Amino acid sequence: MSLCAQNRLDSLQRLDEVVVTAKALSKEVIPVQQLAGAQLQRLGAHSVADAIRYFSGVQIKDYGGVGGLKTVNIRSMGTNHVGVFYDGIELGNAQNGTVDLGRFSLDNMEAVTLYNGQKSALLQPAKDFASAGSIYLQSRTPRFAAGERQHVKSTFKTGSFGVVNPSIVWDRRLNERISSSVSAEYMYTTGRYKFTYRVEDSYDTTAVRRNGDVNAVRLEGGLFGSIKGGYWRAKAYLYRSERGYPGAVVKNKFSHEDRQWDTNVFAQGSFRKEFSPRYSLLINAKYAYDYLHYLADPRRDEALMYVNNRYYQHETYVSVANQYALLPVWDVSFSADYQFNLLDADLTDFVYPRRHTQLLAVATALRFPSVKMHASLLGTLVQDHVRSEAQGADNRAEWTPTVVVSYRPFSALDLNLRAFYKRIFRMPTLNDLYYTFIGNVDLEPEYTNQYNLGLTYAKEWGDRWLRRLEVQADVYYNEVENKIVAMPTSNFFRWTMVNLGKVEIRGIDLALQTAWQWGKNWYLTGRVNYTYQKAQDFTDPTDAYYGGQIPYIPWHSGSAVLNLNWREWEMNYSFIYTGERYSSRANIPVNYVLPWYTSDFSVSRTQHWGGGDLKLTLEVNNLFNQQYEVVICYPMPGTNFKAIVQYAF
Repeated sequence: MSLCAQNRLDSLQRLDEVVVTAKALSKEVIPVQQLAGAQLQRLGAHSVADAIRYFSGVQIKDYGGVGGLKTVNIRSMGTNHVGVFYDGIELGNAQNGTVDLGRFSLDNMEAVTLYNGQKSALLQPAKDFASAGSIYLQSRTPRFAAGERQHVKSTFKTGSFGVVNPSIVWDRRLNERISSSVSAEYMYTTGRYKFTYRVEDSYDTTAVRRNGDVNAVRLEGGLFGSIKGGYWRAKAYLYRSERGYPGAVVKNKFSHEDRQWDTNVFAQGSFRKEFSPRYSLLINAKYAYDYLHYLADPRRDEALMYVNNRYYQHETYVSVANQYALLPVWDVSFSADYQFNLLDADLTDFVYPRRHTQLLAVATALRFPSVKMHASLLGTLVQDHVRSEAQGADNRAEWTPTVVVSYRPFSALDLNLRAFYKRIFRMPTLNDLYYTFIGNVDLEPEYTNQYNLGLTYAKEWGDRWLRRLEVQADVYYNEVENKIVAMPTSNFFRWTMVNLGKVEIRGIDLALQTAWQWGKNWYLTGRVNYTYQKAQDFTDPTDAYYGGQIPYIPWHSGSAVLNLNWREWEMNYSFIYTGERYSSRANIPVNYVLPWYTSDFSVSRTQHWGGGDLKLTLEVNNLFNQQYEVVICYPMPGTNFKAIVQYAF
């Protein structure tokens, strides 16, 4: 077989793998969406946050382009109710409960998966039961064909905003059972781009977004081992960055001088083994260190109040999960996790909080030919300790259940009906409780109740242009109780955190995926997502805005992705739409935010060259130069370009 023929055969195999992945997900009893493999790489996304925008039921808050903070909100329940897991272990931030998804690149990512509620697996840490919604980031696992010893993939990206973004991944087989992977990435951007700014009751002007520069490096190394009936994994991760915060455009102020330095380090490992057909064990462990330095200097920007703060976080985590098959159709599991968080800072009157968290989860699953049932009970025990002269929050002990049912009415038809109920809570963050002049140690946890009804349908054809069709539809109702909000005190410059909010969310998620083939060389895949949400604030019946849509939640949103393959050529078009919404709980004209949409297009060619595969890609993002803001006063980039050169052998 010639090398060119070999290359075309490899491309066909990768496309088939994406289809098989989608088929497996349709059988989940929990609503799930995934982008994996080549499908994930085609999106023209800078980071994980950009890719997640293509899931239904998701809102991304983007504070200004490449360098801005990016957070995710699932089904309007709030950022702090989203668990983000990296290779099966949660990424934590006890200080503010927020994970910046903008710092996770897609270059070394194998799959991004979103679960509403929780995974339907039984053998998982107790932490996996502890979020209202979860995002799983799966990094690449080395895979080798017979006789292969190593793979190297190097990538260079450049384009608008002065982007310089080289990366390299080196996979090596050490022996028959152990392999390693090392990846490194550097990213620099000026973050400068033009945008249109409307002066109130006057004219439009063009300005340049400044102080959005990013200088970041990521290093990652892993060992992967296989054992009889299981595997083990070990990973070390380092991310360091310096960035400017471009800030809000308010009252004709276009530039800001805030700076932030971050260092994020973690080492983690997993061990999983089936000791018998009945009993399986999973052990996870992690240590993480996070450093943040924030500087606002009035000598550089007279509008700033001087702030020069440093925060230091340490986290230690260990988990043991057990699964046992009582009967061929009945499994049970028990998981126990322990986590310790420590937060230090160079702030006056800081209380130096330490938090001990124990989680206990018991779960069971019954499987019959047409019915699957899952149930779990999670216990969360939290103890906070502060310096002796300060007051700490009370200890907490909470028990929260989940019940899931899936029904397949026709054995010959791949139609599955599903329903779940989940109650979960989130502890106030250390900032909520203890931040100087703002924290409130008497805060109650936020609670959510989730109800979901949905269906999946999938059909395959072997002799038609349409090769595969998959449909997912879900209707849901969520409640958020004891919503934690910031309120002013008698001093305008001092706010405090209080339990006030109650939010009710009603929504519909729809997803459609298709795969087409013409002849032997033409392949077309497509996915469409749509979300309707009515997320209402029912905090105070006497409030003039009682029952209004909560801020930044659109009534309608959606996305579409089309990918066309012909021999060595590949074209990709993606579209995102976010409908009208309000920037404040007061749903009045002054707070109205216009709908926005973006279209991205890319074309690439893969050629076998010099013993490896060379792939050249040209991307055009925001094709129609849409001027828009995800968060009010934080303008986003217009049309921009990116060129990518990738060589793998």
